Amino acid sequence: MAQSIYMAGVLVGALVLGGLSDRFGRKAMLMWSYLQLGVMGTCTAFAPNYASYCVFRFAGGADQEGPSTVGTPRVSRVPVSLAVVEWIPTPYRAITVAITGFAYTLGQIILAGVAYAVPHWRWLQLSVSLPFFVFLLYSWMLKSNMKEELAALKSSYTVSDLVRTPVIRHIFFCLSIVWFSISFSYYGLAMDLQNFGVSIYLIQVIFGAVDFPAKVVVTVSLSYVGRRLSLMAALFLAGLVIVANIFVPTELQTVRTALAVIGKGCLSASFNCVFLYTTELYPTPIRQTGLGFGSTMARVGGIVAPLVKMMDEYYPFLPPAVYGVAPVVAAVAAAFLPETLNAPLPDTIEEVENRSKRTPTGDPKEKIALQPQDGPPLKEA
Repeated sequence: MAQSIYMAGVLVGALVLGGLSDRFGRKAMLMWSYLQLGVMGTCTAFAPNYASYCVFRFAGGADQEGPSTVGTPRVSRVPVSLAVVEWIPTPYRAITVAITGFAYTLGQIILAGVAYAVPHWRWLQLSVSLPFFVFLLYSWMLKSNMKEELAALKSSYTVSDLVRTPVIRHIFFCLSIVWFSISFSYYGLAMDLQNFGVSIYLIQVIFGAVDFPAKVVVTVSLSYVGRRLSLMAALFLAGLVIVANIFVPTELQTVRTALAVIGKGCLSASFNCVFLYTTELYPTPIRQTGLGFGSTMARVGGIVAPLVKMMDEYYPFLPPAVYGVAPVVAAVAAAFLPETLNAPLPDTIEEVENRSKRTPTGDPKEKIALQPQDGPPLKEA
């Protein structure tokens, strides 16, 4: 119940913080999230009863959607949208996402060691909460180059802009399926950790370590093959190995564990892809709102996954089949998204709509002309 309440908090945070970040700025929401994570995490460690524990967990879950340090294999949302998309030049976005993702992977591995060394839940909760006060001080030094742009956009755009125009609406629905499916299948795998016949601490390390090769491969693929094909391949392979595990006898624990680890690695790669892809597909005014709603769908997937798991009492093969089919469906949805490799970052909704009407000529000079130039964007009179 406490975990469900926590996930509900994460869902609320995804709905709220994305829009607030577009309205009040990335830095402000990032700092607020770090402060609340530290405060609520510390309060959780000293909760006097179960009811207050659940309240603090809910609040902590909502605040975690700021830096997005929830238990899914993905990199920080606000820093990615701010630094990778709005600060980093186009050719270096994929590698920057990967580096940020490696930091998250390292955190997963360290968590297993900390949990083993600090077995009491109160001290463990406190150990993972106090560092957020340090992050708060560090984030204070971040610079923001979007104050003027954000000030101009405060009253101009709303959540309805995600479905108001045909191209943005198409992108929104396809990405919603992708975000839901990745999180849904990931939590389906995560709930079976105890059934692999391996120490829970060891399997946590293994599940974290597989991210390194997975993210290296997907980084190369994102830079040379493209965002769309990379996402489709990672999703399809994840679904394939999850379904394949249905036909592996339960006594072959090593094979089952290996397939689950491969599936988890593919889902981690998918998260890297969809994060970068989402921020490149949406224009600046609604970028964070779109990313927030993608995260919302991921949270819905995380909430629904345990309900599907309950069906294994009647049909043991059904949950893994559903967990495996979901990424395949998402791969099909991703096929209908436009490619963004080497494309300039869209600044307006109209620009996204107009891009879909253009027919590429294949002229290298035109591609070069479309590349963003160094320095601040030019403002129209």
